[in-house]
Amino acid sequence: MTRVVSHIAIGDLVFDALDEGEAGAPLVLLLHGFAESLHTWRGQMPALADAGFRAIAPGQRGYSVGARPEPAETAHYHFDRLVDDAMAIAAACGAGARFHLVGHDWGGSIAWGIADRYPERLVSLTILSRPHPNAFNRALALPDGAQKHRSRHHRAFLEPDAASVVLADDARWLRERWDANGVPPAAMAEHLSVLGNPAAMEAALAWYRARGAIRSPLGAIRVSTLYIWGDADDTVGRVAAEGTAEFVAAPYQFAVLHGVGHFAADQVPEKVSELLLAHLKRNPA
Repeated sequence: MTRVVSHIAIGDLVFDALDEGEAGAPLVLLLHGFAESLHTWRGQMPALADAGFRAIAPGQRGYSVGARPEPAETAHYHFDRLVDDAMAIAAACGAGARFHLVGHDWGGSIAWGIADRYPERLVSLTILSRPHPNAFNRALALPDGAQKHRSRHHRAFLEPDAASVVLADDARWLRERWDANGVPPAAMAEHLSVLGNPAAMEAALAWYRARGAIRSPLGAIRVSTLYIWGDADDTVGRVAAEGTAEFVAAPYQFAVLHGVGHFAADQVPEKVSELLLAHLKRNPA
């Protein structure tokens, strides 16, 4: 049974987390993105624990009530702080020298950053949806404007009233987007239990206001990498997804999920777990 714990203390912050598996087992740290929550990984947690791993899925800075610096100013939510949080959580959970890292969407951006800065700390890297930043930024700059159009919501999130717009009419904007990407109603309810209030939404959007994307080029990723992309993803096009391979200088698998949208772990949890477990088993600690 997955349990929610509220005592991963990092300095003055306390992070909620889903925590399943035996203490001392190889650690898998799972980082959620937007617009979602730690509950993104509820389908992977028991599968990982049954396979002999300890799975930790934190509600990240701003999403956990105890880790929500106020006011939601950009200084509190800079990309570097999010990277530091993830590394500190891994250490607090007894990761030792190395651990497996999984990230989706914004959590994928953080995971790419960690793999670039701390490759020696990672056994493996798994990314859902979010391309390597170099591939993503290159696609954004293409004259056809296709990826720029897919990412137009990033600019909208910078508006001062973005939180109220997203939450208006019982979070209609979120519900419609989730529904279009095949997210089940039960998963929507879980995510809204975290995000469906102004304080949480302001903190979540502060990530975009602090650093909407990794703009400076990263080096080649030297960690064994699995990249999962659904070809119905409305935020990431094929050019950015396929281009990711150019920026990984390690064993690399590109898994395309046909007909799957942006929220693959919610939409097809069994398939994501199957791919993830196979990748972890190819890369023992």
